[in-house]
Amino acid sequence: MNFQEYRRIYDGLRQPGDIDRLVGDGYDRRLVETLFTQKMSRDVKKRYHAVKNHTGKMLREWRKGKTLMEIANHYAFPPILTAMFIFQEDGTTRKQFWEYIREPELLESAETADEVRDVVKNDYVYSPWANDLQKERGIWGEELLQGWLDSQGIGYKTEKDLRGGEGQKTPDCLLDEPMAYDGRKICWVESKASFGDNVEFRFNSRKQLIPYTKLFGPGVVVYWTGCLEDLETPEGVYVADMSILDKRLGKIE
Repeated sequence: MNFQEYRRIYDGLRQPGDIDRLVGDGYDRRLVETLFTQKMSRDVKKRYHAVKNHTGKMLREWRKGKTLMEIANHYAFPPILTAMFIFQEDGTTRKQFWEYIREPELLESAETADEVRDVVKNDYVYSPWANDLQKERGIWGEELLQGWLDSQGIGYKTEKDLRGGEGQKTPDCLLDEPMAYDGRKICWVESKASFGDNVEFRFNSRKQLIPYTKLFGPGVVVYWTGCLEDLETPEGVYVADMSILDKRLGKIE
């Protein structure tokens, strides 16, 4: 994906309702949901402590009648994290709060339970259902990768097979023998259900991909929901998207 189109989608994702709008414009739902999750997660990292500093004011507003969702919308912050700030300020432990998130009926107040349900329904990043969706995308990507390798009769070891083996950092699929990908030698393939923009790719490179090259040799990372077409890649790391399914690996000459 070119940078201009990426910015159009990324900048257009300001609230959950923008997801359906962009899907209606023809964009893949997995792509849009992934970018929304990445954008919100990054915003939380930047603003977490600044928003948390308003916790006392949030609690007072809630006690005066504002709903949890109204407060979350005012601060443009994920509903569940906003509710967590308020509940903790009111004396609820973190453990108890997450029990309420999973089972709102545990709350004594039916009105508060309804508010919590509304918070969960509207949080596309930190709710249990959003976490399940992210896990499902991860499994979907790994199954696509393994199916692609299996269809070519290529042997590999999975991350589970390698656990406790050559090193703590292990790729999703370590090939049994080096193969040729677009004329380049690769030894492993990593599956990512995230979108490969500059921020995500730099993070993945530092934490995983570059260490893989030192342990196992060169390899390719696949961003199943898409990636920028002009990423600056470190030596020994190649980037692909869904189009990799139309390619085949070859023997090293």
